[in-house]
Amino acid sequence: MKWSEFSIHTTEEAVEPVCNILHEAGASGVVIEDPIDLIKDWGVHYGEIYQLSPDDYPEDGVIVKAYFLVNSFLLETIDEVKESINNLTTYQIDLGHNSVQLAEVNEEDWATAWKKYYKPVKISKSITITPTWEEYEPTEEEMVIELDPGMAFGTGTHPTTVLCIQALESVVKGDEDVVDVGTGSGVLSIAAAKLGAKSVLGLDLDEVAVESAALNVKLNNVSDVVSVRQNNLLEQVDGKYEVIVANILAEVIVQFVQDAAAILKPGGAFITSGIIKRKKQEVKDALVAAGFTIEEVVEMDDWVAIISRV
Repeated sequence: MKWSEFSIHTTEEAVEPVCNILHEAGASGVVIEDPIDLIKDWGVHYGEIYQLSPDDYPEDGVIVKAYFLVNSFLLETIDEVKESINNLTTYQIDLGHNSVQLAEVNEEDWATAWKKYYKPVKISKSITITPTWEEYEPTEEEMVIELDPGMAFGTGTHPTTVLCIQALESVVKGDEDVVDVGTGSGVLSIAAAKLGAKSVLGLDLDEVAVESAALNVKLNNVSDVVSVRQNNLLEQVDGKYEVIVANILAEVIVQFVQDAAAILKPGGAFITSGIIKRKKQEVKDALVAAGFTIEEVVEMDDWVAIISRV
């Protein structure tokens, strides 16, 4: 079986939307080479559990690699991917170099690439994310989330995901009803369940993401708590919830702040991330206009997470 490696040299700001485009186009996995990972400070309590080699990373910017099965539609798919990535500039997203390379790899090399880039990482006081093939013995205080990067939308260690999980850890005390908007791999839904949520509803517009999240939910034995379905943001979501978490673009967050306020119980928390620093004020203004009170703003690298309440 032959695979094509699509590689784009871009910016940290563009990583998540580019990854979403690649997955929606049918990529069987994505590798992110971000030099910030080499110097990242996870804080006193957190740390990477493996060593990274500078030789694997660009000197500037970020390289995103995706793997597509070689077939008769490949070149058409790649052209559509390029067009979708270029269209991100309409959201004022800096694409940086925006240079693309295409190379053929065999299945053995593709499989090896995952194990090279994806190792267990402790990202909060109590949660460690690990790939399915790694043998990892957690401490009594740790909760482990297993992800298969062959089906996951990211490995769960991007700063926005880390910020969201750390925010969930501070907000979820047990027995809450939670909505995860734009669930992707389902990692935030799984984290909420492991932290003690009573029920979690994971939503994503992309059918592939829904399938990925459902598989990861089953893998982590939280199917009794987490349900996943295809849905556009919070449209036609009924009921009242204690927590909403959304790790998506700032431009998308501001579109549904009113809907979020409408389904949160009094005092309920809205955790938002996927916000580049220069968009922070825009999101804060939208939240306040919708009746939210900003409780906490946390930053990591160039990214922001906001906890607000109604």
